Amino acid sequence: MSIWEYANPKKFMDTTGPVLPWIGALAAVLLVVGLFWGFFLTPDDYRQGSTVKIIYLHVPSAFLAINAWFMMLVASLIWLIRRHHVSALAAKAAAPVGATMTVIALVTGAIWGQPMWGTWWEWDPRLTSFLVLFLFYLGYMALWGAIENDDTAADLTSILCLVGSVFAILSRYAVNFWNQGLHQGASLSMDKEENVADVFWVPLLVCMGAFVLLFLYLVLTGTHTEIRARRTRALLARERMS
Repeated sequence: MSIWEYANPKKFMDTTGPVLPWIGALAAVLLVVGLFWGFFLTPDDYRQGSTVKIIYLHVPSAFLAINAWFMMLVASLIWLIRRHHVSALAAKAAAPVGATMTVIALVTGAIWGQPMWGTWWEWDPRLTSFLVLFLFYLGYMALWGAIENDDTAADLTSILCLVGSVFAILSRYAVNFWNQGLHQGASLSMDKEENVADVFWVPLLVCMGAFVLLFLYLVLTGTHTEIRARRTRALLARERMS
């Protein structure tokens, strides 16, 4: 069995449709457990107090804001190379989810950073690259909406996705590139010196898993919707021609 079989819209929908409710249910359970555990069952930080608990929203949303764009990049490359419509539609479905995650990351980052920095916004390398990434998300979605021909829209948005990937990389590694930035290093790291304490780490992993499953659920649902919408447009076009 080849993975490219799932590029067939019917095969894709028949395979992913039955598991969608399970993914959504598991995401909801983990989200409730992770956020309740993190916000109500963990202690305040000795330095940041209760403000540190914003980590359970900020870190997962920031992680997905960046990696949603990388997922779109892979899907866009598949479209450009192999011309599989499901990949282009999956990238289109992921864009509003990624944009929402970017907004959550920016807002929660401001809430988290204000007590430490004394300001709601600073032109820190990572914050700035996140803002630019959000603008790329908006541009990507606007480009899809501005072009009537689906294939042309997929081509142009795929090219835009390639360009925007530079800022996704900057968002991920800005702290490493520019040491003078105010933003802290990674909260989840292979380096024990950089990792958060275990009391915060475990519920954070639960929240990360919940956000990933939520992203997967929303993207698959959105892709299903896009496939049905394309089928409807094709049927209407045939009726007008007949």
